[in-house]
Amino acid sequence: MKIINQPIRSDWPKLCERPLFDQQDFTATVSDILDQVKKEGDQALFDFASTFDKVKLDQLQVSRSEFNQASQRVSQDLKAAIKIAYDNIYKFHFSQKTQAEVIETSIGVNCWRESRAIEKVGLYIPGGSAPLFSTLLMLGIPAKIAGCSEIIVCTPPQKNGLIADAIMYTVQLIGIDKVYKIGGAQAIGAMTYGTETVPQVYKIFGPGNQFVTKAKELCQVDGMAIDMPAGPSEVLVIADDSAIPSFVAADLLSQAEHGSDSQVILLSTSQKLIDETLIELDKQLNLLPRKDIAKKVIQNSKAILLPDMKSCLEWSNIYAPEHLIIAIENVQDFLPLISNAGSVFIGNYSCESAGDYASGTNHTLPTNAFAKQYSGVSLDSFQKKITFQELSETGILNIGPAVEIMAETEELIAHKNAMTLRLEYIKNKNND
Repeated sequence: MKIINQPIRSDWPKLCERPLFDQQDFTATVSDILDQVKKEGDQALFDFASTFDKVKLDQLQVSRSEFNQASQRVSQDLKAAIKIAYDNIYKFHFSQKTQAEVIETSIGVNCWRESRAIEKVGLYIPGGSAPLFSTLLMLGIPAKIAGCSEIIVCTPPQKNGLIADAIMYTVQLIGIDKVYKIGGAQAIGAMTYGTETVPQVYKIFGPGNQFVTKAKELCQVDGMAIDMPAGPSEVLVIADDSAIPSFVAADLLSQAEHGSDSQVILLSTSQKLIDETLIELDKQLNLLPRKDIAKKVIQNSKAILLPDMKSCLEWSNIYAPEHLIIAIENVQDFLPLISNAGSVFIGNYSCESAGDYASGTNHTLPTNAFAKQYSGVSLDSFQKKITFQELSETGILNIGPAVEIMAETEELIAHKNAMTLRLEYIKNKNND
């Protein structure tokens, strides 16, 4: 881990930059995949399963018998753990439901806003070596609470042609019955354009590798809505001498094991904390099954010593991390200074793993500094808002003249006439 001691402020933006890679050939590859799905439908999906997943599929949609058999193979301990996470995630997202409030903007003019579910949504769930059933909880539960009428799941098949048992059990627990054995950019294409088997949706959710991310970006051009821009996962830890070095090291490594392109940053006002954390990193790293991946990430990561906690928060806001862990004294005094972060974990006991799995907050979060303008997934992500207004005769009389003047000034005479006719109608009626 590279240690940077008291960098000057003008260097901060450069230190906050994420690694870049050449996307020219990469974009062309993904574009070709999407075009093939659009033109060939199911056949393209079968071909890609053979090419990329190394499996020959007889059908794309998961059968009822596959659902039942997978559920039986999931241990009771895992089922109990998933149920705890389910309950907490459900409780937190259900609390986000709001009631419409009618506002009388002028006498006789009532305005309000109501939520309506996005009818058709597609959830992409990464599979393969690390089937992310936790992501299914994070996306499927708010989709159900929102009332989306059609929810489909695409996830890569394993080498045996089946979907991971934990994903299958979680799908059943949530109450989703349309699951397709499709991974990668081709899954995004299938949900965007629709095929003989896969229905077209209105919005796509879920993380994925660079192929999936690029496919979501390209499909936006064709009118597909997505949850948010995404990139490699990342964590920034702010710690002082009150933090426990072994905890800090564990948090950094829990992020580092995601993948070789993950981002890990430590900010501190204490050289002692940094030194002790690096010792702990070495101890814990060698015990990890995915130590080769984590080691590569740690080697490309930074530990930055800054003069005070205000500087740490300022640096963090420039970086805008997906996950922000803040383990410092008097933490409540500094929370108002946080303006850019996907999700914040407060204190020595609030590890990122809690939010990733079972605390109740959503772990589908903006990365790559998009926390400056995007929120993480919530109930609102699966809804759109419709505004309503209702005007009485009194309301027309109150705002009508203003509308006439404004419309005439913009030379939109038909707009003016729509109001003028009503005003004259009311005037004539009242004179009778």
